[in-house]
Amino acid sequence: MLKNITGSKAVILSLLEEGVDTIFGYPGGAIIPIYDALYDFKEKVNHILARHEQGAIHAAEGYAKVTGKAGVCFATSGPGATNLITGIADAMMDSVPMVCITGQVASPSLGTDAFQESDVVGISMPVTKWNYQITNGDEIPGIIAKAFYIAQSGRPGPVLLDISKDAQTHILKEFEYKKCHQIRSYLPEHQINNKRIDDAVKLINEAKRPLLLVGQGVIISHAEKELKDFLEKTGIPAAWTLLGLSALPSDHPLNFGMLGMHGNYGPNILTNKTDLLIAVGMRFDDRVTGQVSSYAPQAKKIHLEIDPSEINKIIKVDVPILGDAKKSLSLLTEKVKPNKHTKWLEKFRQCDKTEYDTVISKDIHPEKGKITMGETVRIVSEKTHQEAIMVTDVGQQQMIAARYSKFNNSRSCVTSGGLGTMGYGIPAALGAQLAAPDRTVVAFIGDGGFQMTLQELGTIVEHKLPVKIILLNNDFLGMVRQWQELFFEKRYSFTELQNPDFVMISEGFGMKSSRVSKRENLESSIQKMIDYPGPYMLEVKVEQEEDVFPMVPSGACVSEIMLTKENKDLKN
Repeated sequence: MLKNITGSKAVILSLLEEGVDTIFGYPGGAIIPIYDALYDFKEKVNHILARHEQGAIHAAEGYAKVTGKAGVCFATSGPGATNLITGIADAMMDSVPMVCITGQVASPSLGTDAFQESDVVGISMPVTKWNYQITNGDEIPGIIAKAFYIAQSGRPGPVLLDISKDAQTHILKEFEYKKCHQIRSYLPEHQINNKRIDDAVKLINEAKRPLLLVGQGVIISHAEKELKDFLEKTGIPAAWTLLGLSALPSDHPLNFGMLGMHGNYGPNILTNKTDLLIAVGMRFDDRVTGQVSSYAPQAKKIHLEIDPSEINKIIKVDVPILGDAKKSLSLLTEKVKPNKHTKWLEKFRQCDKTEYDTVISKDIHPEKGKITMGETVRIVSEKTHQEAIMVTDVGQQQMIAARYSKFNNSRSCVTSGGLGTMGYGIPAALGAQLAAPDRTVVAFIGDGGFQMTLQELGTIVEHKLPVKIILLNNDFLGMVRQWQELFFEKRYSFTELQNPDFVMISEGFGMKSSRVSKRENLESSIQKMIDYPGPYMLEVKVEQEEDVFPMVPSGACVSEIMLTKENKDLKN
């Protein structure tokens, strides 16, 4: 037990007790005491100085998604704290465990509009799993323990602790850290109802055309093996949400691709022909369901979910199974009968062939025209032997990267799902690389998102992180342009970009960079990037008006899927 230490030192010691080895942050006046305490612990914890607080928190998100541990972020009061809000909201939507610590003005000044004061607790309340303001330094160890427990248990999420300056300088007479394992009235995981398991088993055994939907909950609960065991015993085809990507190896024979707006043809079309939907750790997001009233009305539905608020929130289900996905899948696998569903699987393979002939072949093996995003992603995936961590920004490149990247391992996709945050990609990639220093990290970024957080190139270079950035440059805000083309009569209102010289900018940060615009040079340029031992930015000049297909128009039924801009009615 330590005696007579400052609140600031208590913060750092508490983080060390939680196993924190990396902190992302940006100092300022109200958090100086914590940074002063951090000065004495440089050998034990790696602090990454971002170039903007938004960069810090997205980097912490990338770190958390790859490790499964809570990402930790520091910021000062006022604008420093408010600059975290986008990332906190992003983490809340995507169930990312985070502990954000902000400095605050001294408690006597609270509510006086003091310099750089903002009500960060009030501002962040809707986008945090829990937040708390510490004005008494004696509370620091207990509150930090509680914060990590809440952030990492049950359905994970971000927690924010706002610590006043006088609490940071307060002297704790005694310091003792006890990890938190239980909070009264907080039940992060429910006991699984065996009757519900039996009801689900009956439906699964009777189903002739079942489909399993893989969500991020499989990854969060480390249920990848249990998922695979269940699928292989039952012979049920599976499709994944964007955040469920990589939970199941890409080449698994029961993996039929992505669900939703830009998902694969088979999972979308056949959703409305299935007689049983099994959703595992996903929340029936609108980008997956399309028009809710016409979403699989003919099917029975089973929902495996840890968060009771998601049960029957959007889609009414027949058998809700509340609990951890790893445990629920294991119980189901034990009781279900073996099956193969041969004829049903053939339907998916037929859809795959239709999609390949209509869309995929032209995307990844174009014979003429400018370089496509799809062929770029395909070559990167092949060159990295499906072992890379794929990070994306948001937009067309995100959907193309999700569609055509292949994975052997889980926790290989780092992207902004629910909030869809442009500017996410570059800082998230640096966080992912710090989380997995021995893995190749490739970030696919659009020219719009690149310019939102390009200052974090400096952070990447400073720490010599070998992040590989593919800038897919079409001189447009591509996804918005696609919508304008398809649904607004090509009225390209403020989506064309007058871009700078990205190679010159990247080299200005000290990052090795190059540009490719000819197909015959694409493969060698990608290989050069991958072989380079440090950080590298490759700008790929792609087709300006390339569209992402398939596409389910917003508000349409999932079976009303467009395979081309000319043919909106290819349905089975």
